[in-house]
Amino acid sequence: MGTSKRGRAITPAEDHGFFGPGSMAWKVWGYPTSLTIGFSRAVVVEELDPNLVASVDRTQDIYRRPKTRYDRTIHYFALVAFGDSRTTSRAADVLVKVHSKAIGTEPYGGGRYDANDPDSQLWILVTGWHSVLKAYERYGPGRLSEADEAQYWAECARAAELQTCSPDDVPRSRAELHAYYERMRPVMSGSPIARRAMAHLMDVSQLVDDVPAVLRPARWVVGRFFRAGVIATLPHWMREMGDLRQPRIMDVVARPVLRATFAAVALSTRVQLRILGLLSPSTVPVVAPVLLGVPPVTPEVLTPEQARERYGYAKPAEAHLAWRAKQHEKVFGRGEEPSDAGLVESEPVLGRLGPPEAIGLRG
Repeated sequence: MGTSKRGRAITPAEDHGFFGPGSMAWKVWGYPTSLTIGFSRAVVVEELDPNLVASVDRTQDIYRRPKTRYDRTIHYFALVAFGDSRTTSRAADVLVKVHSKAIGTEPYGGGRYDANDPDSQLWILVTGWHSVLKAYERYGPGRLSEADEAQYWAECARAAELQTCSPDDVPRSRAELHAYYERMRPVMSGSPIARRAMAHLMDVSQLVDDVPAVLRPARWVVGRFFRAGVIATLPHWMREMGDLRQPRIMDVVARPVLRATFAAVALSTRVQLRILGLLSPSTVPVVAPVLLGVPPVTPEVLTPEQARERYGYAKPAEAHLAWRAKQHEKVFGRGEEPSDAGLVESEPVLGRLGPPEAIGLRG
């Protein structure tokens, strides 16, 4: 058992997970830009996928319970980067069941969507890892070397093994990343539901809504710079699709302000963990051992394949196929609502959803 600078007990991780010391994942994701600006950019960009945003809009969870939805999502991202192999493998497995309910008919194109679709999962993965890297470059230490960037994308491909997409489809360089975006651009859509979701997800005030009245002006200033910082990282085609208008002066002003802010935050692990605790309380136990240098019980790094063999999980693309087929039959065959059993099962791993009566769970 380790201790923080304030004497609080920190439970060591079981192992180093899938990356560990010396990895680019720990270097980039461990900087305070990642689980703040980087994560926010990731979930904003995700909404340009018409199939993904259709599932988001159908549940309305980001509007009904924004704090728990944000907390659980950032918790999963952090588990992949920093979590031990057992817990992260379990989370990846149960997430397939969670996503099995995110199926339906896309309201504008009329096609069927499924959050477990490999193309949608690849979009989530690539935009997530790219967003975290983009925030690190713009508001953190700057660009990685060519060799470090190649390692970063190789580690992203390792993370792909925890989702239903193929590691072979992950870009391995900046040029391949740009080519991927060019292929995806015609498929993306700035629909009304996408624009609403994108604007909503940049509003940090909904996540810190219990501040004293005297601090609300400060919260407004922080929120304004946070939003400006996210938008400033987006290419103009994404801004146009999302109807995210911002004067160029805000792009210019946001960079030095946020860069200086994050540099100051990076000096104090305690401050980093307090900020993370405000945004995602359930994520703190995942990140704290890494930031505080508490060694794991076993100092080993596994591959996702090794972890699946050790703990008995199937590849995500092949996991829970019978359950996913039942969900399809309920929704597309009988016109019923899908079961929320996967959500209930995920609570011990990803955090509480809230009281069942408040979120309307279905069996």
